[in-house]
Amino acid sequence: MLGTFQQSSLRIEVDAPEATIRKSLLHPHQVQRWLWPQQFSPGLPEQFRTGLTFTSAIGPVQIRHSVDVAESNCLRFLLSQGIDGFHEWYWGDGWVQSRLEGVSVLPLNLGQTVNLTQLRGFLLVQKQQENN
Repeated sequence: MLGTFQQSSLRIEVDAPEATIRKSLLHPHQVQRWLWPQQFSPGLPEQFRTGLTFTSAIGPVQIRHSVDVAESNCLRFLLSQGIDGFHEWYWGDGWVQSRLEGVSVLPLNLGQTVNLTQLRGFLLVQKQQENN
C-alpha cells in the first residue's frame, strides 16, 4: 500500500440523544445523508451488521469496508484498498468519538474532521425537524 501511516482520534459533543446518534451511524441510508462526498456501493441492508462487506468511493479512490463490530454504541470497520487500517465509532448521549488508523495517500485527519462536522450538522437538522 502506498501512503503514510496516519492515526487520529476525535471526540465531539452533539446535541442529540444516543438513540438518534445510533440510527445516524448504524443505518447506511442515514449515513449516506451526511457522509458526502463518500458514496457506498448499492444494495446495502437496512443496518450495518458484523461480517458485512461493501465498498465506498471518494472520487476515484475505492475503499473496502468489512464490518468488524456493530453494536448499540460501537461500530468498527476494517478498511482496505484506498485505506489499509480501521475506523471505529463510539457514542453516547451528547457525544460521538471516532478513531481512524491506517496507511493511505488520503489526508485521513482532515476527512475525519469533515465527517464529524457533517454528522454534527445532520444531527442538528434532525433535532430541528423533531421539534417542528
